Amino acid sequence: MITDILLIALAYLIGSVSSAVIVCKLLQLEDPRTQGSRNPGATNVLRLFGKKAAIPTLIGDMLKGAVPVVIGHSLNSPDMVLACIGLAAFSGHLFPVFFNFKGGKGVATLIGVLLGTYWILGLAFIGTWLLMAVIFRYSSLSGLTAAAMTPVYIALLLESSWNTPFDSEWLIISTLLMTILLFWRHTSNIKKLLSGEEDKIGAAK
Repeated sequence: MITDILLIALAYLIGSVSSAVIVCKLLQLEDPRTQGSRNPGATNVLRLFGKKAAIPTLIGDMLKGAVPVVIGHSLNSPDMVLACIGLAAFSGHLFPVFFNFKGGKGVATLIGVLLGTYWILGLAFIGTWLLMAVIFRYSSLSGLTAAAMTPVYIALLLESSWNTPFDSEWLIISTLLMTILLFWRHTSNIKKLLSGEEDKIGAAK
């Protein structure tokens, strides 16, 4: 029990580390929270400073989600605890204790959580994101669609004959919660999408 609580707390602390802020400081760039969309995430960093800063930011945000879950797997944590670990890491990214609880929007960290839980789920998310990005050219719409589809993918895996590393509905519950939070953090993007004001991928700074 104590180990489980410590793992969940550690996941939140890892999630609270801002990859965008750290990468931009290391590269001697301005704080992404003061420019553009003011979101400390890979998309804003890409628009502001290019791939050199965006790629390590993206990788860092994904690792924040994946590493705590992988640690939980290695310690044979039960499904409920694994689900809580993933949710804690994701929540840390959105509400980081080290940055006044003002964090990113969670797409990359959710991908990391899914990859750490079961790599097929992560690839399904990435595949959905890429398909939507190619068709519509909106990063936010791609992330929202992929997140909305993820509980469906999990349910299909649970009903399939595949030998998955999980066998309960706890992951669906935690993923639904993460999806709701992700949609909430994308409220401004949704409004822009509906009004036709959302920036497309590759748009000028």
